[in-house]
Amino acid sequence: MAASLFCVQRCGWISLPRAIRTRNWRTLTAFHLHTTSGKMQSSQENFEKAQSSLKLLKNDPGNDVKLKLYALFKQATHGPCNTPKPGMLDFVNKAKWDAWKSLGTVSKEDARQSYIDVVSSLVSSESSTNDKTLPGTGRQKFETLQVLHEDNMTKIILNRPEKKNAITLLMYKEIGQALEEAGKDESTITVLTGRGDYFCSGNDLNNFASIPPEGKEKMANDAAVVLEAFVSKIIDFPKPLIAVINGPAVGISVTILGLFDIVYATDRVCDHIFDGRCLISVTIFFHQ
Repeated sequence: MAASLFCVQRCGWISLPRAIRTRNWRTLTAFHLHTTSGKMQSSQENFEKAQSSLKLLKNDPGNDVKLKLYALFKQATHGPCNTPKPGMLDFVNKAKWDAWKSLGTVSKEDARQSYIDVVSSLVSSESSTNDKTLPGTGRQKFETLQVLHEDNMTKIILNRPEKKNAITLLMYKEIGQALEEAGKDESTITVLTGRGDYFCSGNDLNNFASIPPEGKEKMANDAAVVLEAFVSKIIDFPKPLIAVINGPAVGISVTILGLFDIVYATDRVCDHIFDGRCLISVTIFFHQ
């Protein structure tokens, strides 16, 4: 069939030489254009559906993915980047410009399809994660965490990406509860990591926003009890406990790293320390 072509007017297969001799190539060309137009229309519809699906995602995909989606969207709707480069101090717009510019001469159609593929991957990943959290229940067991069980491993994920995984009092308690359950389940190891760009941005300042009627001392004592229970769960954990630091770690989330058996970190991990005079960025590398 490789040497044959479909002729619309004849409603059958004819050989390539015959098509040329009988000038039926005009019909073939018209058919090809119609097919291409149909594909483009379908691609545009899927592109618009992908935009709608993106707005329904519950989890922040992270800045890297958002920059990629921005670049693909601009390439798909405007073509190659032809706008002036933003100033060096305009960090956000410069990052967007760089992402768009990096696509070079990628066609609108290819950019549109790549955008659809990325969104589809995000939707599938989120659905898969939700399904694995509590099979058959259709709901999350924890409000601030996601807990997955697979391949003899329990994975505890800090799940407040929109707040850079800042730790609330509830999260302290839920991490302790998740560790207690993981210590008793059938998994061999347990991993603690974060969702989104940050591993953890430290304590949520809202923890200290509401002072009880008994005063600040009561609030401090209560916080100390919660923190002691949290740290004890890590120290007394009966299995290998691994921290996978997926992004910047701040404050308490850095302090506790020495309590883990193994710590893996990306090269984007840093602890921001404010000492009253300057902001120091310290990059932490753990490769054990």
